[in-house]
Amino acid sequence: MGVQESGSVEDLGTKNKYRRMDSELTDDGDDDLEVVQYKQTQHERSKRTRKYVFACAVFASLNNVLLGYDVGVMSGAIIFIQEDLKITEFQQEFLIGSLSVISILGSLAGGRVSDAVGRKWSMGLAAIIFQIGAAIMTLAPNFEFLLIGRLLAGVGIGFGVMVAPVYIAEISPTVSRGTFTSFPEIFINLGILLGYVSNYAFSGLSSHTNWRIMLAVGILPSVFIAFAIFVIPESPRWLVMQNRVDEARLVLMNTNEVSSEAEERLSEILASAESGNRDTAVWRELLNPTPVVRRMLVVGIGIQSFQQITGIDATVYYSPEILQTAGLENKSRLLAATVAVGISKTAFIMIAILVIDKIGRKPLLYASTIGITFCLCGLGLTLWLFEKDSVGVALVILLVCGNVAFFSVGIGPICGVLTSEIFPLRLRAQAFALGFVENRVCSGIVAMSFLTVSRAISMSVTFFIFGIVSALSVVFIYKIVPETKGKSLEQIELLFRREHDWQEEEVELSDTQKLVQDHENSTFGY
Repeated sequence: MGVQESGSVEDLGTKNKYRRMDSELTDDGDDDLEVVQYKQTQHERSKRTRKYVFACAVFASLNNVLLGYDVGVMSGAIIFIQEDLKITEFQQEFLIGSLSVISILGSLAGGRVSDAVGRKWSMGLAAIIFQIGAAIMTLAPNFEFLLIGRLLAGVGIGFGVMVAPVYIAEISPTVSRGTFTSFPEIFINLGILLGYVSNYAFSGLSSHTNWRIMLAVGILPSVFIAFAIFVIPESPRWLVMQNRVDEARLVLMNTNEVSSEAEERLSEILASAESGNRDTAVWRELLNPTPVVRRMLVVGIGIQSFQQITGIDATVYYSPEILQTAGLENKSRLLAATVAVGISKTAFIMIAILVIDKIGRKPLLYASTIGITFCLCGLGLTLWLFEKDSVGVALVILLVCGNVAFFSVGIGPICGVLTSEIFPLRLRAQAFALGFVENRVCSGIVAMSFLTVSRAISMSVTFFIFGIVSALSVVFIYKIVPETKGKSLEQIELLFRREHDWQEEEVELSDTQKLVQDHENSTFGY
């Protein structure tokens, strides 16, 4: 009986043991299932977040289509405007270059207005101003009305183009900020291509009608902008500046893949905003900068200037005149060739978008500026040796396409990325506006003087001068511009506050690498 009882107890213990083991296995299975479910949830959130930020960046970049379209369409429309309104070469240069100069007013107002009413509503206001200007240009009976419409369009473009990169930089997660902040440049290139295509498509109509239709088509993107402002959220950094912290947290939760990262970004923004509230007025600080802000201004204004004084607008606006100088006279073929230029400019920017957050800003800037230098010098040499020659025409088309391609792969998109990244929150909108002013001044000078200068010293010499300036931009990038890949906007601000040379530390080592190096040094007693 005892044996039986003992056996029963042993059996019971064995059964309990197996029951406990089975329970442990079940618990482990539950844990594994929870891990799988957690990973699936995170993956779905990651996909949803990327799509959301992507949509915001696209909608915010629509204003840049307006600028690109105007640049592209005016290069061909001006041929027919000359025929219809009988304008002089000086009026042609003034009409083309005036948009760049007058957009300065829009950019200066854009910085102040975007700080007052928010980033997204500022973009909506920009679209309305452009629509009014484009409508006046379309119906213009003479040069004076055409100029008034273009000036209004310029104000709207300057307003919108200034705000969009700032908004995208402030809403994008750190890991993909470079990619998304490049979107405005993508849309500028897309607009240029659409302008070239529009020129070619409507060139067969009468000279009184075709240029008006070309300009009227530019109104269409602004219709989508009106829809976009009711879809996209406000910038979380602007919301913090308005003490709307809960709303800022909600936006950050929707634009960052991990909740902890969103909270970390919010803490950095709050700290930056609190520091900014103790500082002097924005414009006073920009006009009388501290050494740190001065370094930022040198980088921001310098890169904005070099983007334009290397002659990209001369190449884009006056590509038909350049090809005519090389020997291509037929208008239809001229406009078809400009479409090839637009395709090159748009296609190559995709390379920058794909790799900007992987290999960094500076390697792309080096490749871009060195390539531009060779293409500009090659254009000068070709126009000197092969003028009015079929070989020269082919080489000029190839070199112009190469020039815009190298521009699109580096300094084109990265200029806006850097300028929107390097300034602290309290200065960002106004400082970006200041850099944009310099950009538009340089663009206007080039656009309003290219034909006159090329007539005076020849087009080949003009491109040699552009080539020399481009070579100087390579030196500027090497000596002055820091690498900002993989750093939050607040970390970039700290980068400029460091006393030592960023060429030795910040360009070579990422934040993670430096932490590892510091740990190794402390471990081995260095």
